Amino acid sequence: MPLMDDKTRQDVRELLSDLTGPVKLLVFTQQFECQMCAETRQICEEVAALNDHITVEVHDFVADASLAESLGVDKIPAIAVLGANDADTRIRFYGIPSGYEFMSLLAAIRLVSTGEVDLTPETRRALAALEGDLHLQVFVTPTCPYCPNAVILAHQLAFASPKVRADMVEANEFPHLSMRYNVMGVPRTVINEDTFVEGAAPEAMLLQRIQQALAS
Repeated sequence: MPLMDDKTRQDVRELLSDLTGPVKLLVFTQQFECQMCAETRQICEEVAALNDHITVEVHDFVADASLAESLGVDKIPAIAVLGANDADTRIRFYGIPSGYEFMSLLAAIRLVSTGEVDLTPETRRALAALEGDLHLQVFVTPTCPYCPNAVILAHQLAFASPKVRADMVEANEFPHLSMRYNVMGVPRTVINEDTFVEGAAPEAMLLQRIQQALAS
């Protein structure tokens, strides 16, 4: 049974009508699919069917362990978003991008295809000056209306800098991670394991927290 109804398919088709470059969605699952693995794969396949610029590759997390490791994929379901010439954009989804997070997936596809980054000059300068690696994990739930803004901002940072990787993490599907990072509400952004931002922080506030985390 399709996950998208006719109206949703039409809306998605229109939203992605201005794609200019290729986008490849690498979906990691396993032979005996995990919770939400089948649905995650189906969402990607249904979106790809609506635009010729989008392709989907499905990989077994165990059989294709070397590929998963090379992309830093350490849990499933996972989506790694690649751009032209299979360039790694460092944009990841862990867990199903459903509910409000469906918009985060569509935004990532548009970002990678068009290359249009909506970041301030100050943020761009800060990214260019990064000396170390930066890892952002944004914990979300599908019913959180504020979460997509946090995810989209993190993905923009990752796309703009090769030193940044950014993950959407569906909190309910990875309770051990939610417990590790003390996720009591969403969105909650984890910066390099030990610095946290609550809520959908504006770009300037997130940048400030990133700089504080790197300085410490």
